[in-house]
Amino acid sequence: MGVLMSRRQTVEKVQKVSLAVSAFKDGLREQPAARRRAETGGTRRGTLEQTVQEAEEEASAGPSQPEEVSASKAAWERLRDGRGVEPEEFDRANRFTPPAFIRPQRELHDDEPLDISLEQREQVLNDEMCEICEVWTAESLFPCRVCSRVYHDGCLRRMGYLQNDSAVEVTETAHTETGWSCYYCDNLNLLLTEEEMYSLMETLRQCKIIPETSLTLDDFLHYKHLVHKQQFERPMEEAQEERATLQFSALDPDKKGHIEWPDFLSHESIQLLQKLRPPNSLLRLLTVKERERARAAFLALDQDGNGFIGEGECHRAQHAWFRKHQKETPSCNVSISHVGPMSESSPASSGSVKSPEKTLLASEQEEARPIDWPRFLRENVAYILAARPNSAAIHLQPPA
Repeated sequence: MGVLMSRRQTVEKVQKVSLAVSAFKDGLREQPAARRRAETGGTRRGTLEQTVQEAEEEASAGPSQPEEVSASKAAWERLRDGRGVEPEEFDRANRFTPPAFIRPQRELHDDEPLDISLEQREQVLNDEMCEICEVWTAESLFPCRVCSRVYHDGCLRRMGYLQNDSAVEVTETAHTETGWSCYYCDNLNLLLTEEEMYSLMETLRQCKIIPETSLTLDDFLHYKHLVHKQQFERPMEEAQEERATLQFSALDPDKKGHIEWPDFLSHESIQLLQKLRPPNSLLRLLTVKERERARAAFLALDQDGNGFIGEGECHRAQHAWFRKHQKETPSCNVSISHVGPMSESSPASSGSVKSPEKTLLASEQEEARPIDWPRFLRENVAYILAARPNSAAIHLQPPA
């Protein structure tokens, strides 16, 4: 897993290192571009640093637009380092140093089967001290609904992770069943290893996607067409384009006509994880809280207690993980014992309309294939991870 270096006792050290790195980078910028290319000539390994450097060289080769070049360079650096958008005027004197994130690494045993017992429950405990300042106070601590970390709202503000709108959301939801995801769990991109992140950045660059920009439906479909053609060397079929359109609608819940960059990045990150890693590896990413929610969901659906549920119930559970985002719902009951057919207005039902006979036949076929607890986990793990962000967008659209 990744490591967050945001401890109080290391703040001064990190600040000094940050100043030294900034000074070093400033010195590099003053050197001629030709000299930098000569010093880094020869065979270079494919790394995130190389991707950022190539983006800088491409920008410097184009028209002289210092502000646009600087903004593009900063965007690629933030994407590489897993950092969010920083304010243009950042008052660092009154803020803590943002956490330095080290991307996770794959272990040799990651792909081996993982035994997660249904009967053996796990105790869910939150940390006692604030993750940022490591101080316990009588003030209310805001717990993350995914991990065990807790935070002071004042510490989150000084870190720059709590603005006016998000402050109200945290206050209203942190202590409810809906919950709130901390800045670490909210960013699905931080689950990627350095190699996986490099692969994603290369794909974005080849498809000319500019970091930190919103995408319209045409942009999204054009990107999906390019990626599909690169992978399979053939155009997308009509049914695949329809699924991409449904995914765009799920990423644009407010119907603004475009999807925001964080939602697009989370969608691409979870899709890349689903593509490159087997379910056993994804299961190791689940936290204690997420495993307990999955147990509660399965036990609620297994009403006769025989250890099996129908395939239709499993599919409905995949949709239910995202119900926490519905504003009309006061809280999200993780037991999802109330799961029923999708409403006509839900994203799952926005596909083609089926006749009652076909629907009944499909339902009978689904119920005839029982699903046990291990298979339920494997088929739901990607959707459980995709439901982590606080955004109302659905970052991985379940099948209809």
